[in-house]
Amino acid sequence: VQLQASGGGLVQAGGSLRLSCAASGRTFSRLDMGWFRQAPGKERQFIGGITRSGDITYSSDSVKGRFTISRDNAKNTVYLQMNSLKPEDTAVYYCAAQVVAGQGYRYWGQGTQVTVSS
Repeated sequence: VQLQASGGGLVQAGGSLRLSCAASGRTFSRLDMGWFRQAPGKERQFIGGITRSGDITYSSDSVKGRFTISRDNAKNTVYLQMNSLKPEDTAVYYCAAQVVAGQGYRYWGQGTQVTVSS
C-alpha cells in the first residue's frame, strides 16, 4: 500500500485545513484508515480512524468536534477536515492503513506539516 498525504500548510489560529491521503496498491475499500500526528519532541498521537465499513472513532477529546475524518472510496482517498485550529495542533500529520483488522497500521504516508500560528 502506498499512501500520499497532502494539504498541510501554515494557517492562523481559528482557521481550517483539509488533509487528504491518497492510497494505491490495494483495494481502498478494504482498508481501515487512520490519521496520526507528531509534534516536535512528542510521541506520535492517534487522532482517529475510519474503518472499511465507515465506522469512525476519534481517540482524543482535544480534536472531537473540531476534526472530521471521512473517506471517498471512489477516489481512494481519506480526508481529515480540521476546523478551529489551535497552535497546539501544530504537528506533522500522517495517514496510515490497516489491511487486516487487528493487525495494526502497517503502511504509512510521508507526513504533511501543519503549522498553526497564534
